[in-house]
Amino acid sequence: MTSIVTNILLFGLAYANLWFIISLITKRNDIADVAWGMGYVGICLYLFLSGYQSDLSLLVYVLVGLWGGRLSLHIGVRNSKKKEDFRYNQWRKAWGSNFYWRSYLQVYILQVALLMVVSIPIVLTAQSIDGELTFISGFGTVLWVVGYYWQVVGDRQLSKFKKVRRDKEQVLQTGLWKYSRHPNYFGEILMWWGIAIIVLPMPYGWIGLASPLLITYLLLYVSGVPMLERRYAKNEAFQKYKEKTPPVFPKLSIK
Repeated sequence: MTSIVTNILLFGLAYANLWFIISLITKRNDIADVAWGMGYVGICLYLFLSGYQSDLSLLVYVLVGLWGGRLSLHIGVRNSKKKEDFRYNQWRKAWGSNFYWRSYLQVYILQVALLMVVSIPIVLTAQSIDGELTFISGFGTVLWVVGYYWQVVGDRQLSKFKKVRRDKEQVLQTGLWKYSRHPNYFGEILMWWGIAIIVLPMPYGWIGLASPLLITYLLLYVSGVPMLERRYAKNEAFQKYKEKTPPVFPKLSIK
């Protein structure tokens, strides 16, 4: 177990350095958003090729791989059609001459540190050589599938909306966006709770709960809802939408 953790930490450091170099070449720090999902794919691939597999671990690798691969592809395609994300662009301006070292530490090293915590369920399942699928793993998988649906469909609906909206002040309020201002975030939270539940019956499986707890906290209070919605502080349409629609967890009784 110690060697697994050490190797993943080394992978994380090398991964941060790689994407930092890519960001300097492309002059885009939002490349970090692409790196986020692919980091988990890399960890799962390493563990699989290293022989850490059982029915339980294979299930986790597949689910995490599907989430991470799709998310990175979606963000990569989306970002290729526009300028650097406004959040990263604001940091670029605010950091000034300190941009390079702050970018390295506060974007790439911090991201890998978060990745290490969120990856705890993946690492735990890697030690489950005889791990078998149970009712609990089935329940966690169902939860993950529901979350995957919310994220994929939410992202697709938003992409289609952006192509047909008349101006950037318009707000998507149909489909899944009728029930949540951020259905894609709801899906992500649900998926990671599903992964944690799958791993929960394992020895020390409760430690894996740190993963969805961190994801939930980040999306609700740090890099998700707060940062994104500050952009719409002066958008009247969004403020009206905000009054009747919950931020992340859907209220299905909304009319």
